[in-house]
Amino acid sequence: MDNNKTTLDSAGLAQEANSIEVPEKATPDSANGGSKTINFGPAPDGGWRAWSVAIGAGFITFAALGFANSFGVFQEYYITHQLQHKSPDTIAWIGSCTAFFQFLAGSISGPLFDRYGSWLLRPSAVLCVFATMMISICTEFYQLLLAQGILLGLATGGMQFPAMAAVMQFFDKKRAAALGVAVAGSSVGGVVFPIALGRMLNDPQVLGHLSFGWAVRIIGFVMLFSLGISCVTVRPRLPPRTTQFFLPGAFRQVNFAFIVLAMFFMFLGMFTPLFFLPSYAVTRGMHTTLASYLLAIVNAASTFGRIIPGILADKLGRINVLAIGGTATGIVVLCLTAAQSTAGLVVFSIIFGFVSGTIVSGASAAISVCSDDPRKMGTYLGMGLGAASIAVLNGPPINGQLIHCYKSYLPVTLFSGIACIVGGACAFYAKKGTPQGFLGRV
Repeated sequence: MDNNKTTLDSAGLAQEANSIEVPEKATPDSANGGSKTINFGPAPDGGWRAWSVAIGAGFITFAALGFANSFGVFQEYYITHQLQHKSPDTIAWIGSCTAFFQFLAGSISGPLFDRYGSWLLRPSAVLCVFATMMISICTEFYQLLLAQGILLGLATGGMQFPAMAAVMQFFDKKRAAALGVAVAGSSVGGVVFPIALGRMLNDPQVLGHLSFGWAVRIIGFVMLFSLGISCVTVRPRLPPRTTQFFLPGAFRQVNFAFIVLAMFFMFLGMFTPLFFLPSYAVTRGMHTTLASYLLAIVNAASTFGRIIPGILADKLGRINVLAIGGTATGIVVLCLTAAQSTAGLVVFSIIFGFVSGTIVSGASAAISVCSDDPRKMGTYLGMGLGAASIAVLNGPPINGQLIHCYKSYLPVTLFSGIACIVGGACAFYAKKGTPQGFLGRV
């Protein structure tokens, strides 16, 4: 019997636990900037341990991303309360900084996961809850920018990317579907948190008994419970890699470079409804509480938009689905100002939520196509999304400035919709760098 093979008694883990069959070589891989691929055996693609990692990652996205996806509620609340003396584009910097530092932190936390495992989740979870509690006592713009914009973003990035990389190690043929399940947690959180915050912050019957501070603290305690589950369930399958920290050679790959460029343009446009849909709805006569529910509708539809396209991506091609999702999202965003009634806004929220969900889960799945070594997935994911994070930082403030200057949402929809369509075209061109070519299922 081969001494390098290890047999595990747990059902469904025998294939997963295959040890190294080929010794690691010191010769660098010119394409990926790391060592040659080692055969660790096939990913289990199922079983309790694999799915528990995916579900644990879902609890992370539920708490961290679900709260971040609720910023539209805060945007509308800050405009009329703490920050009523600030313009919408200034307030939008808080939410855009959250997303920017989330992806920026991922450029570090992804490689850290590849080298040291999932230990980073624990301090990041503590930091996330601490940031939420700090938001509850903030009254000034700079305080909210530090707590909600920077601190919460760094904590979220410290958890999200290691969780996604762990899921990639356990799944291969079902990778896009598993990532869809993991990212769908943010959609569930995006339903729960906006409804809860909208009720606690805007309902007159609740306002007499609950302050802004305690409304946010209640959300913080929910996040604490969710993140505690994640810290127990999310862990790596493979031993750490010992090569260089970053893998800059990845940017010389045509497929990786154009997927990153595609994400840049998609992120530049797709966050517009998440930030400004409630405020747009209010300008159309919708009540503030009901307007905050639109984000819950977006995120509820996004749940299906992250799981169903993820399943299709494993069959039709992960880059294909990302390209289709980006193009469809751009077309839908262009139609925002056509939704002027309550019914129209609800229909828009459902359609936008579904198609934009494809981008969130599809980006991670598409990046996984670029490397055949699962120990590099965290680094690839962190570098790619970290590079695209500049768009997340600038997109919402640009849209806020357009609203401030033109007093209309039409320029916002044109800018954001066209940006997403350009991203879809870049994703399609990324197929040029794959062996299957433009017509392949990749």
